[in-house]
Amino acid sequence: MTNKNFGVLIIEDDFRIADINRQFIEQAKGFHVVARASCAQEALECLSGKAADIDLVLLDAYLPDVQGLELLWEIRRLYRHLEIVMVTAAKEVETIQEALRGGIFDYLIKPVEQERMQQMLQRFCDEHSFMALKQEVSQHELDQALRRSSKPSGDTRRLPKGIDRLTLDRLLEILQQHPGGMTALQLAEASGVSRSTARRYLEYLVAEQQLHAELDYGEVGRPERCYRLI
Repeated sequence: MTNKNFGVLIIEDDFRIADINRQFIEQAKGFHVVARASCAQEALECLSGKAADIDLVLLDAYLPDVQGLELLWEIRRLYRHLEIVMVTAAKEVETIQEALRGGIFDYLIKPVEQERMQQMLQRFCDEHSFMALKQEVSQHELDQALRRSSKPSGDTRRLPKGIDRLTLDRLLEILQQHPGGMTALQLAEASGVSRSTARRYLEYLVAEQQLHAELDYGEVGRPERCYRLI
């Protein structure tokens, strides 16, 4: 991860949701909220003076002074350096497709869970860190950085409640980088999820016979379960 502290603009007309998103952002390492706007006019006024301090925009699709995704396209036209994440209740496929055509970084459907927000922010950091260290990349490196492997997964089973596919893939990738095994605490620290979340995913993978768990007695203290890929 780079040492850069990313600035975020929250564009949301519901002050309660805006405050929740602000708390999510402020709890994430490497991010801070530059400003909040409740309508398109406020957002554009903010950007006109603070665009250089903003890296990421959280944008609601439903704002009182614009229709549809007009503001998305206006931001994209005026401030091409910005990454935009839709945070909205809009579930219509047409809206989602238009947002994707607008080059959004991610699309989060309300109500957004903190874990999903943190996952998006971590991916944002990872991709920016990767690009900052490179002048050119291979296809394999790019696929790895974008978490979009060209190799089909082949696993289309429905995941149980509490297990998210993107989070699962990220944790598996970290585990692959540690063939000697990891405890729940180590995985939590490496991924940015909570220890209880890491343990839930680890036990799921043990049940799926993708991991083997054994007690690690270490040097002092109570033994911990150490998880290794099979």
